[in-house]
Amino acid sequence: MISEAARCSSTYFLPLFFFFFFFFFFFPMRSPSSPHVMSASQPMTLLPKCDPNDDEGTMKLIEELTTNAAQVQRQVLDEILARNSNTEYLHGFLDGLTGYHFFKKKVPVIEYEHVREYIERIANGAPSSIICTQPITELLTSSGTSGGQPKMMPSTSEELDRKTFLYDLQVPVINKYVDGLDKGKGMYLMFVKPEIRTPSGLSARPVLTSYYKSANFLNRHFNKHLIYTSPNETILCADSRQSMYSQLLCGLLQCDDVLRVGAVFSSAFLRAIKFLEDHWQELCSNIRAGEISEWITDSGSRRAVMRIMREPNAKLAERIEAECRKEPWEGIIRRLWPRTKYVDVIVTGSMAQYIPLLDFYSGELPLVSMMYASSECYFGINLQPLSSPAEVSYTLIPNMAYFEFLPVKSDKRGEEEALDADKCNRMEMAAEAVDLVDVEVGKYYELVVTTFTGLYRYRVGDILMVTGFHNSAPNFRFVHRRNIVLSVDTDKTNEEDLLLAITAAKPLLAPLGCLLSEYTSYADTSSIPGHYILFWELKYNNAATELDSAVMEACCLMVEESLDWVYRRCRSRDRSVGALEIRVVRAGAFDALMDLCLTNGSSVNQYKTPRCISSPEAIAVLDGRVVGRFFSRSAPHWEPLRVGKT
Repeated sequence: MISEAARCSSTYFLPLFFFFFFFFFFFPMRSPSSPHVMSASQPMTLLPKCDPNDDEGTMKLIEELTTNAAQVQRQVLDEILARNSNTEYLHGFLDGLTGYHFFKKKVPVIEYEHVREYIERIANGAPSSIICTQPITELLTSSGTSGGQPKMMPSTSEELDRKTFLYDLQVPVINKYVDGLDKGKGMYLMFVKPEIRTPSGLSARPVLTSYYKSANFLNRHFNKHLIYTSPNETILCADSRQSMYSQLLCGLLQCDDVLRVGAVFSSAFLRAIKFLEDHWQELCSNIRAGEISEWITDSGSRRAVMRIMREPNAKLAERIEAECRKEPWEGIIRRLWPRTKYVDVIVTGSMAQYIPLLDFYSGELPLVSMMYASSECYFGINLQPLSSPAEVSYTLIPNMAYFEFLPVKSDKRGEEEALDADKCNRMEMAAEAVDLVDVEVGKYYELVVTTFTGLYRYRVGDILMVTGFHNSAPNFRFVHRRNIVLSVDTDKTNEEDLLLAITAAKPLLAPLGCLLSEYTSYADTSSIPGHYILFWELKYNNAATELDSAVMEACCLMVEESLDWVYRRCRSRDRSVGALEIRVVRAGAFDALMDLCLTNGSSVNQYKTPRCISSPEAIAVLDGRVVGRFFSRSAPHWEPLRVGKT
């Protein structure tokens, strides 16, 4: 028999035993200083709430997402397949099967042409369910200067929430590095483009137009760290010139409140500075009179500006005029907006060539690139926002989409074993797609995405280099867009190579007292041999400066010396490529090129100066504004490769 003492002991011991058993089973202990690693039984909410006013909570969320990147990625894929495996597109490959291994084995890696038919069917009235069980609410057009004609990407209302999540995620990150952003405003220049209506009734519009017109943006919650100087009405103005004028006027009226300035792309921000150079007298006249110019006919913009410009302000007008009259305009951002802490613009990829001009106008304020995104989906953020432009890396946030990466072979120096000409590409695809957490530091990859909105294993076309990891999530440097090249013979010059070569030639312009403000290129094959033509627009510190043939010819040769081994072989040995030519165009030529691109369907927000052009119309716009033509007078140095170890 069990004694009374034993019964009493068991009466108290057993409940305590089960209490501690269940406590430690369901609430395992972990070090408070260690990131939280989720178990398989603890799936994470794929679109968690994010309060941009809660710095501590948001930073913890970033840590949790990046620490558990592998699990979150698998959960994202499982959710996408659970929703969409029976859509017409995926069913054709999976036949009702789901799961990671079936997906990787049976669903092909594709480009736009492979999914174009489905998207056009939706645009013409087919149900969204052919690619996505969630209703497609709009189609997002890509930039007309990226990969040719605009492409249409499917989007949903949930995807707007996902984009808002990533915008909100940025706020505590920059607050960690820059103090006091809740004590003023941001002068961000934002624009919309008129949308088109597809036969199905869906809107087709650029991604930023979509966001700025959405309830997510227009009815955004108050964020003390990010108050804009531009009223919504001025952002939504369809006339980009009126919108630019109105937003700059609002920014000048609130100049003492501005803590940061920016636009999406560096080129757009510099266009705004150019616009200010052309219109500062009129803007000051408006401020002095307390009235907006009559040519601003957009009623919403007029009302919004007048809410800010309540009365004449001669003192402010005089202060702005005094700064704008000073030549040169070096440091004009600091002088007009004296409390500015940084410039928020993209300075990676082809935008890197604007860094000298940004430094010139800003007085070398920090240049901050916060987000990596595209029309396909938003990808990640820069967790080290004050890093130098050359060191900017983006951490892909694992709940945004399912990410894969096609390894790319880098042949930077051309010092490998001698290869056939057709194998001497600067970047060459290799192997099959790897997962987000399996990429390797120092290696190059092309980004492939599977989205919640109906894109499956889609090649974005961006070449990225892994620079490190934040917890388990990799950091990437944007290198260039795939297949944006100049080619005359067996030479192949991509966007990054061209930028590096032009950057090497820029110091030679110093004796002329000028800066390279814009450039583009094309391969002229109308003559034999064909040759590269670079269009350069220069900004002079002294309007009386004349072009010096010797300096410009030296620039031509320096560009050629800085291009790759195959190009120099074609020039020097094969003579299959002619001497490189620089055509200097007069001021405003690239504005005319932008006007042409906008007329042909590009977005003001997304427009980026194309680094290679091919359309006769675009070439004619620049050719009609040429003020000087210069050629290399000698061939660049080249010597045969020595066969040896790679």
